[in-house]
Amino acid sequence: MFKKNSIENFLGREKKQVPLLPLRDIVVFPGMVIPLFVGREKSINALKYALSQGKEIFLSTQKNAKIDDPALRDIYPYGTLGIVLQLLKMPDGTVKSLVEGKSRAKIKNYLPDSGFFMVEVEKISEHYEPNTKTEALIRSIHSLFESYTKLNQKIGEDVAEIVTSIIDPSQLVNTVAAHLTAKIKEKQSLLEIEDINSRLERLYKILNAETDILKLEESLRQRVKKQMEKTQKNYYLNEQMRAIQKEMGTQDDFASELKDLERKIKNKNLPKEAAAKIRQEFKKLKMMTPMSAEATVVRNYIDWILSLPWLTRTKDKLNIQEAETILEEDHYGLSKPKERILEYLAVQNLTKKIKGPILCFVGPPGVGKTSLAKSVARSMGRNFIRLSLGGVRDEAEIRGHRRTYIGAMPGKIIQYLKRAKSNNPVFCLDEVDKMSTDFRGDPSAALLEVLDPEQNYAFNDHYLDLDYNLSEVLFITTANELNGIPAPLQDRMEIIRLPGYTEIEKLHIAKRFLIKKQIEQNGLSGDNISFSDQAILNIIRYYTREAGVRNSEREIAAVCRKVAREVAKKGISTKIGISANSLHRHLGVPKFHYGQKEEKDEIGLATGLAWTSAGGELLHIETTVMPGKGNLVLTGTLGDVMKESAKAALSYVRTRGRKLGLPDDFYEKVDIHVHIPEGATPKDGPSAGITVATSIASALLRKSVKRNLAMTGEITLRGRILPIGGLKEKIIAAHRGRIEQVLIPQENKKDIEEIPAMVLKKVELILVEHMDAVLEKALTIVKGEELFLPEDRFQPFTLPKGEIKPQTTAH
Repeated sequence: MFKKNSIENFLGREKKQVPLLPLRDIVVFPGMVIPLFVGREKSINALKYALSQGKEIFLSTQKNAKIDDPALRDIYPYGTLGIVLQLLKMPDGTVKSLVEGKSRAKIKNYLPDSGFFMVEVEKISEHYEPNTKTEALIRSIHSLFESYTKLNQKIGEDVAEIVTSIIDPSQLVNTVAAHLTAKIKEKQSLLEIEDINSRLERLYKILNAETDILKLEESLRQRVKKQMEKTQKNYYLNEQMRAIQKEMGTQDDFASELKDLERKIKNKNLPKEAAAKIRQEFKKLKMMTPMSAEATVVRNYIDWILSLPWLTRTKDKLNIQEAETILEEDHYGLSKPKERILEYLAVQNLTKKIKGPILCFVGPPGVGKTSLAKSVARSMGRNFIRLSLGGVRDEAEIRGHRRTYIGAMPGKIIQYLKRAKSNNPVFCLDEVDKMSTDFRGDPSAALLEVLDPEQNYAFNDHYLDLDYNLSEVLFITTANELNGIPAPLQDRMEIIRLPGYTEIEKLHIAKRFLIKKQIEQNGLSGDNISFSDQAILNIIRYYTREAGVRNSEREIAAVCRKVAREVAKKGISTKIGISANSLHRHLGVPKFHYGQKEEKDEIGLATGLAWTSAGGELLHIETTVMPGKGNLVLTGTLGDVMKESAKAALSYVRTRGRKLGLPDDFYEKVDIHVHIPEGATPKDGPSAGITVATSIASALLRKSVKRNLAMTGEITLRGRILPIGGLKEKIIAAHRGRIEQVLIPQENKKDIEEIPAMVLKKVELILVEHMDAVLEKALTIVKGEELFLPEDRFQPFTLPKGEIKPQTTAH
């Protein structure tokens, strides 16, 4: 027995019976001195026994640190044989012990003991044969550990110096492993490998992996540090700015501002979608710093949502009588638009719910389109807003910009609804025909959704990105011409035409509105100035040429200013009457020629009627016949349609030549020159056809045209007369020019209702279907004379045989 033990002691295989201390989350290597805090009863008993029996104890790590009462299978068989240096009992019943690892060992047998684990262990030999591989591994570990210590700030430089001075490979492994932050399994593997070169290789791999991890950690740390430095710098600067603002008394308490905003959000009545969106944005705002750019964007967005009248409505006045009174007070005439508004109110009164109609007032400038929209709002008790679309060429003006753009805002529709402060205003879209298109989009296309009652209940503005209900808004658009409005947009609107005012209507408007307004604006009173009816008519006739009353108001204002100057000189009691004779003194030379009928019947001079945007005009058409070669000369800045109409008129006269008593070759030996004054004014349209034909026939037959008769109508080659437009304005122009009779197409009979009764009393309208009837009515014929020859007195015109010459073509 002695001999066997002696051999084992010599080989380092000494066996000992020692108590076992299971360790959690730590591996003890030989040479390590480490404090252990022990609380388990078995472990405390093991330490006490070791201290009483020579201080030796076996330190082995648990496989699972969470087990409080480990069994033998839960403990690694390899560990470190150490000694207990110190044992100190703590007030809470636990024990603090100081242990030192001496040598590696492994469990050979487990000995029974009720109070703690008792094991028989065998020391592991650290004997090795030096070789070049071992030396190479030692040097590599020295070099790598230096790099490791530089990255790991927990290990001091003195430790690195100590490690580099260790030559013994086992001691080197134990020392380096004690300072590694590797996993328990990896450390345990270093403890269990018996071959020294294998231990060194394993240590090198673990050390290399840990070094790579530390390098990555250092890289991340530097990156985070830079980010933190930037954040801290911004925070520091923001705090400085806040301190400066507080010192200057301009500091806004962001917390109280958020609280106030939250209160507004709770009190605001919003649709479900908008409420969810604003809560989401407010939550985002609370997490932002007040000085950040994104916080400003979110805050502006929330303010816009809160400022809109999502569910705020004004109560409509549904008293038809009261509304009619208001409309009549504000505007003279304009019966059709007024009638349509009253119809809308009547329907709303009966149904209590209706989608707002889309009305489009079309008419020349100054006829009261915009002011009528204001009166509609007043008669209904609604708020009024006006948006001018003249020159708008960007689709974003209507729909807004998306929030991703700097300085983004909602479109004009949403902006103006904010001003209206109600969800059912009268919204006037002025000058809808003046929009244009470029590379930024087509605003008229964006208006298609706004002005469609079937779609505008969910109008989506790009900035809000929420559906907004526009179905309760009464949209009224205004335009001077329909030509500038795209067809799809016209289709969505109810077109109501506002024709130019008649002289009588202008006279009433001046007396009821314009004169009173200008007297007040110029600081006068009714006692200082008075206008006679003839003076007002002369202003309308000789100083203005318009369909509306804007220029009339300017001329009245000019007269009032002259009178105000006199009153300022002579005293407040001065009274000046404005008559037709004194008008020249206040307004100077008349600016326009007032169209009148001719003083006597003239040959080749016929009176036609023209429509302009400023109203109707008399059109004097002159024709002269001179020797020539059958040419037709047309002058007076005529358009293509008017030139073609004149050619058609000449063809008609030629086909009726024999019946009118003209020779067959009358057109071959003469040139016919048709001129329409005023030469500088462009003219076009087919409605002067019968007038040109009458003028040509008069010049050829040498019969004068009645001066008190005017005419309008389109002519065909067969002499049929087609209907024309603008009849009301033309008849009013005839009345103004003291024309007694007007020839109009039979098919325009339906339009006579629109002409004022006062005009119809003074002007006789004669309906005609054929050009023959026009000539019989228009030309002066001696009593008993017939204009058209009977059929038995003329022969139908035919070309003589043998005289047809072949046409030649120039080459």
